[in-house]
Amino acid sequence: MDQMRYEAPKSLDAAVALLKGEEGEACVLAGGTDVLVLLHCDIIEPDLVVDIKHIPETMAISESDGVWTVGAAMPAMEIVDNEAFSKAWPGVIDGVKLIGSIQIKGRASIGGNLCNASPAADGVPPLIVAGAVATVIGPGGTREIAVEDVVTGPRETSLARDEIIVSFTFPKRPPHSGDAYQRFTPRTEMDIAVVGVSVNVTLDDDGVCTAARVSLCAVAPTPLLVADAAAALIGSTGDGAALAKMAEAARAACNPINDKRGTVEYRIKVTGVLAERVARDAFERARQN
Repeated sequence: MDQMRYEAPKSLDAAVALLKGEEGEACVLAGGTDVLVLLHCDIIEPDLVVDIKHIPETMAISESDGVWTVGAAMPAMEIVDNEAFSKAWPGVIDGVKLIGSIQIKGRASIGGNLCNASPAADGVPPLIVAGAVATVIGPGGTREIAVEDVVTGPRETSLARDEIIVSFTFPKRPPHSGDAYQRFTPRTEMDIAVVGVSVNVTLDDDGVCTAARVSLCAVAPTPLLVADAAAALIGSTGDGAALAKMAEAARAACNPINDKRGTVEYRIKVTGVLAERVARDAFERARQN
């Protein structure tokens, strides 16, 4: 690479045009907390960096009739500080709070956390269980894609090279619903997850689960949406037998690696333990709503 260009367009059309017109390698910068590290380590050598933080649509958060839209480049700390969103989606906040330090959260975004495509990204499982949908723009126009379909492998996504995630839409929550996320790390702060689990449940008036979603991270090449684990919760009140069955399904879905943070066997065991804890939190939050 002879010289890297930095551009900060102020509209989506301008950003897409820059990406489409670049013949070399291009990357999108939403917060830079991952991109700048990759640059400094010479892991990526883009000819063009397109900063999308100056585009209004990527930096907005709004609510309409219970449906939330969050800009893909909005700083994580601003999401955490939004009391109404935090009350609506506490499990999402559980994950966003773990995206680095306070200083990092001042720049980092959920769009960047997703598109960096780390298997251990804390912000992603809560988006998946929320049923969040990404709005994507490219030269061919706008399309929508479920968050669980974005990451296809470590540092790989289903987005075309000239596409940008603009925002995420969170569906209106039914009554008696609750979500939660927890991760396990060797250290209490500033570490990468050995296992991450997110659960979202909806209960009827009698406290019986009528809908559920369970997602795992750091135990496979991509974040997982585990249908069998969710099915184990439906029809239950979150009793021990249902949680045990859910944990078993979560462990069965794991396909982890051995590394310095944990062995394959260790990650699988922790997944079951953590899944039960997170499900209990989600049920408790649902009962309070």
